[in-house]
Amino acid sequence: MTDSIINILGWMGSFLLIIAYWLNSKNIIGAQTKTYQLLNIFGSSALMINTFYYGAYPSSAVNVIWLFMGLYHIIQIFNNKQNVV
Repeated sequence: MTDSIINILGWMGSFLLIIAYWLNSKNIIGAQTKTYQLLNIFGSSALMINTFYYGAYPSSAVNVIWLFMGLYHIIQIFNNKQNVV
């Protein structure tokens, strides 16, 4: 059961990061929007759990960094009151 949940998290995280990148690449959302940053935060969090569980520590480290970058930028967006979608 635990393996299934971890695998679902991994796939969901991958999907969210790919969607964020695709939407940004198509100029549908900007990199400085809440939507983009939240997709990155949730996607990297899910992948971080998955990669840590399976012992893929280099990938876990990348996702931890990705998560903190997203958190930093979402805080900046809220502090600057940039309510861009």
